Amino acid sequence: MANLGSTYCNQGKWADAKKLQIQVLEMRTGILDQEHSSTLTSMENLASTYRNQGKWADAEKLDIQVLEMRTRIPGQEHPDTLTCMANLAMSYMNQEKWTDAKELYIQVLDMRTRILGKEHPDTLAISEMLA
Repeated sequence: MANLGSTYCNQGKWADAKKLQIQVLEMRTGILDQEHSSTLTSMENLASTYRNQGKWADAEKLDIQVLEMRTRIPGQEHPDTLTCMANLAMSYMNQEKWTDAKELYIQVLDMRTRILGKEHPDTLAISEMLA
């Protein structure tokens, strides 16, 4: 089901993707722990679909939940956590919450620069967001 949801996303069928992603998230939450990495990935996928639909507040809500859990479980400097921080910053930016977005982007840039280096593609992508 998760793969089909991804296929719908790739085809731009956001309503179909959202429906499946919600089902997958509900099943993973029931079977696995809410903080299980697969459950968090499902939450991130749904948040991405919300962003693609322009539902920034819905994406922000999920991004915040995932960030809180990812910060605890793999840690703040884990690549998945940094990606989640960048996603939340994007949700802030698209809601014109400039200060919040900038603060998060700066944190991600600092950590990615330290961990991955200045020339890493992920570091450069965040640098471009701040330009």
